[in-house]
Amino acid sequence: MRILGIDPGYGIVGYGMLEKQGNRLSYIMHGAITTGKEEQFEGRLDTIYQELMKIIAEYKPDLIAVESLYFYKNVKTAIFVGEARGVILLAIKHSNIPFVEFTPHQVKLTITGYGRADKNQVQKVMKMLLKLDEIPKPDDAADALAIAWSAAVTYKEHQFKSTK
Repeated sequence: MRILGIDPGYGIVGYGMLEKQGNRLSYIMHGAITTGKEEQFEGRLDTIYQELMKIIAEYKPDLIAVESLYFYKNVKTAIFVGEARGVILLAIKHSNIPFVEFTPHQVKLTITGYGRADKNQVQKVMKMLLKLDEIPKPDDAADALAIAWSAAVTYKEHQFKSTK
């Protein structure tokens, strides 16, 4: 079972994929979709959609895990991230792949056992769990791997049967 984790954003969308075989989780890949500040916002959304569709087509996940919006101090940023997240959910819908959502608190709790862990703690644990030589970069991709890990350890394989 392949699980794609996604950390939504509009400047950077982190993604990471793990494979689950029984109780064993292994690293497949990670990266980021980036959009430029100079680009019109609707163009940035289109880039996110198109690039995510390519990733889904190439890696064929069985489940996609997305971080839900939880709290933003800046309302304008929250709106833009929410719009980008909507495009991400649309790509998932068009791909006909089941998905689950996690709050940042749930991801931190699953990865470190502490829901208020900082990013650095989560990244160090992910490096260790995945037996990587270094912390995945950018941070958004490391977060996406943590989201995928959370889905892998929280949900049972038989709950999600892809309709591909």
